[in-house]
Amino acid sequence: MELQKTLNTETTLWQAVLNRNPGFEGKLFYGVRSTGVYCRLTCPSRRPNRNQVCFFDSAQKAETAGFRPCKRCQPQSETVPNLTKTKILAVCRYIEEQVDRIPTLSELSSHFGMSPSYLQREFKRVIGLSPFQYADALRSERFKQRLQEGEDIAPALYDTGYGSSSRLYEKASKQLGMTPKTYRCSGKGMQITYTVVPCSLGYLLVATTEKGICAVKLGDEADELERILVSEFNQADIVHDDHTHKEWIQTILDFITGDEPHLDLPLDIRGTAFQKQVWQALQKIPYGETRTYAEIARDIGKPHAVRAVGSACGANPTALIVPCHRVLRTDGNLGGYHWGISRKQKLLAQEAKRRGETRIPKKR
Repeated sequence: MELQKTLNTETTLWQAVLNRNPGFEGKLFYGVRSTGVYCRLTCPSRRPNRNQVCFFDSAQKAETAGFRPCKRCQPQSETVPNLTKTKILAVCRYIEEQVDRIPTLSELSSHFGMSPSYLQREFKRVIGLSPFQYADALRSERFKQRLQEGEDIAPALYDTGYGSSSRLYEKASKQLGMTPKTYRCSGKGMQITYTVVPCSLGYLLVATTEKGICAVKLGDEADELERILVSEFNQADIVHDDHTHKEWIQTILDFITGDEPHLDLPLDIRGTAFQKQVWQALQKIPYGETRTYAEIARDIGKPHAVRAVGSACGANPTALIVPCHRVLRTDGNLGGYHWGISRKQKLLAQEAKRRGETRIPKKR
């Protein structure tokens, strides 16, 4: 039997493998030369390389060719496995592959051809969690692992898909078993004063040392920003002071409202040599303009370090002064922002308005 004639082209067959298409159940099997195993198209195992795959129209022909049956999908059995369970396991694999974000229920249902309500119900029946709960648990474990490996809180938070610090700190005690400061601590020997003021982006926290500004943070609650500051500098001597460096605070507030396009303030920030290189490149982006992560990587002479540039942006301790909000994905989407995507969009809109522009990137 010629598969090319009866089951369309091999491109179609390969696409059926990629989609785990149940329509070919019992009619088509694929063998993987590198492992010597053959499977059903609906097998939940990781997809092989295309150049290692060959097709058979029966389990007997696959075994005659020297392939042994897969232990997961049992292609030699005449009993069709639970296709719903197989598909749900495929959804799990898809979620696991999205390492820096949580896919929406709508995205999952569209990708796997299932209604949102049916997917939600069956996923919870098979896995015991909703798709979001499953993805959130994975995100928490990735974050915890990166902190245990010695990574700073901010880049670990950014790269594991937390859109803002509030999402992490709201769940830290339950998901991590402890606050992030238990994993990472800093600020020993530092004398820090800070103030928190309301602004059009919520609340603005500015922390300073005798050398300059060491932290600028944005959030929805003043108490939350204070907790974050203390967790990041938990060995420092921190004092709330609304009077020190009031002119610096006002300059930042004027920047937020669009009345001050340039922030030239002294900084006292810590970071790796690479991070500082990225932050300096960000400060060179003109007001009202944007760059992509790839462009920043090229600007600093490391064109292949696009992901590392994203991590450095997420680790930026001084929002606005180091304008990481001006960095976008290559496709023009907003990408991530440590203090929330909506704030990033507002900042870009404000700068575009001042320059007389109307087009700004949209949320992804």
